[in-house]
Amino acid sequence: MKKVSFFQSIRLKFIVILILLLLLAIQVIGAYFAQRLETSLEENFMNNVEQRLQDLTYYLEETFKKERPEDGGGPSLQQEVQNILNLYDSELYSDLQVIDTQSRVIGANSQLDRVGKRITGESGVTLALLFGQDRQQILRDPYTGQRMLVRIIPLFNDEEVLGAVYLEASMEEVYTQLQSINQIFLNGTILAIIVSALLGVLVARTITKPITEMRKQAMIMSTGDFSQKVNVYGADEIGQLASTFNDMNDKLKQAHLTTEGERRKLSSVLSNMSDGVIATDQNGIITLMNESAAALIGKPFEDLRGQQLMEVLQLDDKADDLSEIQEAGSMIIDFSDDEQFFLIKANFSVVQDENEKVTGYITVISDVTEEEKVERERREFVSNVSHELRTPLTTMRSYLEALTDGAWENKEIAPRFLDVTQNETDRMIRLVNDLLQLSKLDHKEHTIYKERVNIIPFFHHILDRFEMNKSENIVIDRHMPQENVFLWLDKDKINQVIDNIVSNAIKYSPEGGTIKFRVVKEKQRLLVSISDQGMGIAREKLEKIFERFYRADKARSRELGGTGLGLAIAKEIIETHHGQIWAESKEGKGTTILFTLPLIKKKRGVKS
Repeated sequence: MKKVSFFQSIRLKFIVILILLLLLAIQVIGAYFAQRLETSLEENFMNNVEQRLQDLTYYLEETFKKERPEDGGGPSLQQEVQNILNLYDSELYSDLQVIDTQSRVIGANSQLDRVGKRITGESGVTLALLFGQDRQQILRDPYTGQRMLVRIIPLFNDEEVLGAVYLEASMEEVYTQLQSINQIFLNGTILAIIVSALLGVLVARTITKPITEMRKQAMIMSTGDFSQKVNVYGADEIGQLASTFNDMNDKLKQAHLTTEGERRKLSSVLSNMSDGVIATDQNGIITLMNESAAALIGKPFEDLRGQQLMEVLQLDDKADDLSEIQEAGSMIIDFSDDEQFFLIKANFSVVQDENEKVTGYITVISDVTEEEKVERERREFVSNVSHELRTPLTTMRSYLEALTDGAWENKEIAPRFLDVTQNETDRMIRLVNDLLQLSKLDHKEHTIYKERVNIIPFFHHILDRFEMNKSENIVIDRHMPQENVFLWLDKDKINQVIDNIVSNAIKYSPEGGTIKFRVVKEKQRLLVSISDQGMGIAREKLEKIFERFYRADKARSRELGGTGLGLAIAKEIIETHHGQIWAESKEGKGTTILFTLPLIKKKRGVKS
């Protein structure tokens, strides 16, 4: 996160707010103070002027009332008035005049040339002389611009107007004093603002420092580091906020540890699941996938991230939207190609929030190829068993019906029919016995009795029995070691294996053919191979000959009385002895069946 500059910080805002509040307070106080000061100074000035005027008007009235001799002896009214004005003159008076009832100036403190002249153009003087009206007003001198107090006071003898006093007093000294005081107040305001700004910086720092530390700690916490804590500087609201922040840090740390533990568990579960898990958003876009899912689909998660699940699972032709498929619950998806049969089962589930709004989908996919193969084999097995039993039963029913219809009376046909019926019955008995044996081997119900056997004489004994019963045109070529080779095995079961393989070799060998029986002692095992010179098996069918009821040549196998279970039984017995069995063949050049048996490594018990 970018560092906040000073001009964008809360510190500057706090300082600005503090200064504005201070300015507002100073302005309110200053306005009130200036107004009250101006009023007080004006009142003081006017009271001072008024006090002086009271004395002056008293002596002037007494002078106007005084009787003077008719012979003109003694000072005249004008002289006495001028003497009084000179006596009571003051620096406060800019202009002081005494006017008689004839509107003539009879005394002045300045501009004495006006004495004896009539005053004109002053309505206030006229009103004072005619009606005895007192007048007071503050005017601005049009020439100097100074504010002047104009005072007109009538002089009375009882109720008779004797004259008037016209006074002009400059008030500039009052306003100059007021301006000086306002300037001092302004300077004090500026100083207070500067001091307040400095104090505001300090106070703001005490407030913003914990907030800045909490911001830094929040940035550290966002990276997953909960080891640090913020300092608590007091018990005020910010201190309580810091304490609460530290408590939140502890709880977030615990929650993070819990979440991380759950995440690791979930990651471990997803990684070790054999089934694939795919998570998508509400639009079906892939957001998460485990390794099993990537392996089943055949592409890494990095290539599939952001793609539509419908396209990845090839579901475009089955539905238009993922919600339609989710309603089905699950489905089988065919990923087979020309080289491989591959089926995937997909189970769909929806992810909802607390308002039951769909926020995504979870798809679990699994490989059901083997299950499908087993199911196919089961169906084929049931079909093959039904077919194998139906053929002899149909034959037996046909012959028995013929016998019932009267053929039993024919001494030539009846024995032949009974012989066929007997052969088919024996064939079904062999089939059922083979099936029972396979069932026991599948369910591990067949007990294996192992004993220490010298295998070379044992093989010769089995082959000698075949030599006695085989056709004279079939040759059994033996290649076995001359030394004694001992193995732990169940003689009856291995005897059955050799019987099944050699019998098949004799059945499929041509007239005059040779069956090669070879035994090779290897390092830790004994390798046995039995080869014929029959028609051979195609490569694509070679792995299927150990499947139940499989016949390379079905028609000939049935003619020779085979059940199709011999090699399947041989495979189960060899694997029970911890060996391996397989086939090698070329068409037209015969088939070789090979199997191995482990050599004795240490002393073992007789029964297992």
